[in-house]
Amino acid sequence: MNVTQIIPDLRVDDLDEARRFYAGFLGMTEEPMGLDWVTRFVAPSGAMLQVLTRDAHAPEDPVLSVRVDDVDAAYAAAQESEWEIVHPLTTEPWGVRRFFVRAPDGAVLNILQQH
Repeated sequence: MNVTQIIPDLRVDDLDEARRFYAGFLGMTEEPMGLDWVTRFVAPSGAMLQVLTRDAHAPEDPVLSVRVDDVDAAYAAAQESEWEIVHPLTTEPWGVRRFFVRAPDGAVLNILQQH
């Protein structure tokens, strides 16, 4: 399993206000995800940020989304290492297969692969 991308996940109260700030003020381009609780902004450099009001399909909100090339192997490795699985391996309706794991510092990471 290899990490292919890491995207910060920022919890916000209002997506419209986030749009005004990240797209309007900072000039980032919004890449809507087709969900009413999360969206992504991309800078001209390629840097990305996801903002979410809450993860509508998991018990906790992640602080990072970590794309991997083999999410099943990552899940097996997390279980074998006895890391806390916060959200089980799930194929989501919006096209990702993912699970949440708690890092030793308490941070919740969304480990995912495009489905």
